[in-house]
Amino acid sequence: MARDQDAIERDIEQARDALADTLDRLSVQANPQKFVDAGKASVKEKLNDPKVRYALIGVGALVTVVVVRKLFK
Repeated sequence: MARDQDAIERDIEQARDALADTLDRLSVQANPQKFVDAGKASVKEKLNDPKVRYALIGVGALVTVVVVRKLFK
């Protein structure tokens, strides 16, 4: 049974609109800036943890002491 040409064109237009909508949503989800912002937020959250902060301060102090000792030997 043959379909009406207008019905076929409507189906094609609906499929085209659905595809455009899907591509728009994917482009928003795959935005690199969104990943960068999420990464920054994650790092800031980790650095606000006192355990991590004090551990990094300790490592920084240790590296500073080692560098200063090597400079003055």
